Order: sequence, then C-alpha cells, then structure tokens
Amino acid sequence: MTSPISMTRLFCLLLASLAIACGGDSASGDDTASGGDIEVLTAAVVEASCGECQFGMAGEGCTLAVRTGGQSWFVDGTGINDHGDSHAEDGFCSTIREAKVTGKVVGGRMAVTEFELVDA
Repeated sequence: MTSPISMTRLFCLLLASLAIACGGDSASGDDTASGGDIEVLTAAVVEASCGECQFGMAGEGCTLAVRTGGQSWFVDGTGINDHGDSHAEDGFCSTIREAKVTGKVVGGRMAVTEFELVDA
C-alpha cells in the first residue's frame, strides 16, 4: 500500500510532467504582445505614429509605435524624430502615417530592421 505522502509526490510529479509536455514553460523568452507567438513583419505596410499621442499607449513622452491588425508596439531600431519633426503638422505626434516595415516583436516591442515611410 502506498502512503499518502508518496501519492501526493506522485501527483505533483505527474502535473509537472504534464505542464512541461504541454508547453507550460513560460520562461522561453518568446514573451510578445501577440500572445506568445512571434509576430514577424516583412515589408508590411503598417500604421506608424506616436504611441502615446495617437495610439493611446501608456508611456513616458513621445515614442514611435506601429500598429497592424489591432496590435500596437513601440519601435526599437529607429526613433520618432528620425523621420522629421514629430511635432510638425505631418509629424508622428500630429497624425498617423503609413510605413513599410520589416522586423519582429521582441519582448513586447517591435524591433525593426527596415522602416520606410510610404507617404513621404
């Protein structure tokens, strides 16, 4: 006969094994805004603007962001003033523009390798 302590240990081991087998490891490093799936964009036309001023994202100051498919991400790899004065009439803090972007979501932010304004 198995003691209650052994049954408890066996049950915990079984649950831990099941969690690992089902992909329950949340420390994999793929924590993204798209629910754990890596969002990759290749020459995709997206909305680009100030995340705080135009997309209503929480942040400190004016920061470049992109939006596509209802998801918004702050951008790494280029800055809000790298494409003109962000507070000008056609700047990112005043309007939403289109950009062709190549990059992927890393740590909940869009790391871009290419960023080109479409309407420039």
